[in-house]
Amino acid sequence: MRKKVISQIDRDGNATVMLNRPEVHNAFDPEMVEALTSALKKLEADPKVRAVVIVGAGKSFCAGADIEHMKKSATFSPQQNFKAAQQTARMLYTLHKLGKPTIACVRGAVRGGGIGLVAACDIAIASRDATFRLSEVKLGIIPAMISPYVIAAIGERYAHRYMLSGEEFDVAEAFRIGLVHDIVEEEALNAAVGRMLAHLYSSGPNALVAIKQLIPVSTHAMIDDAIVDETARRIAEVRATPEAQEGLSAFLEKRKPAWVEPAAKRKTKKR
Repeated sequence: MRKKVISQIDRDGNATVMLNRPEVHNAFDPEMVEALTSALKKLEADPKVRAVVIVGAGKSFCAGADIEHMKKSATFSPQQNFKAAQQTARMLYTLHKLGKPTIACVRGAVRGGGIGLVAACDIAIASRDATFRLSEVKLGIIPAMISPYVIAAIGERYAHRYMLSGEEFDVAEAFRIGLVHDIVEEEALNAAVGRMLAHLYSSGPNALVAIKQLIPVSTHAMIDDAIVDETARRIAEVRATPEAQEGLSAFLEKRKPAWVEPAAKRKTKKR
């Protein structure tokens, strides 16, 4: 049986996770949700992995939830429906909280839950042909499980418009409202993702994780004595780590830090 999710790790520690149901535009069913959650957890636990890229097989990134499965859910008990929904919600949360930087490599159609995947990633880079639609309302349902991530990405005001209207919008609008960070031609998409990975790999691995943990704390905090002390505590802890000391020493000594593999070493590996 063909795998619905394919993951691989290259020699630089970059993990690619491919949604592999191109015949249904990578719509996710329960088996795919479970496979994606499992793949993400394994990559998070692998010390060789430095970043995770999410891609879709074929022409589309992800069409959201599988329509055939949603039709079957009409016959489920309330508890069965809750359990199935919770499985998807946990998958999105796993992606959002992953202890590695995540990049959505977006091309083609992105619908419903697919937009949730994009929003749950740290960085989203899209090709010019990408189109987006929060289509749940057209099916008489709601974008509940993806809402925390989508609203965090595009804001409450645009969530009102696009969740209520269910209208399609193009990649320029996705960029304008904050859902994607960069737009490139389709043939340049992989190279653009590669450049972003290079930026990530030149950053301290532990610092990247600490920043991912810091952002939600600072975003939702009142600017008061509590957040002043909390942010001071966090930087004080990080400054004392070996990684921070190595980074500061490398800067003062005008050399690359230890986590950036020297070019000569890379060339040796290729031989």
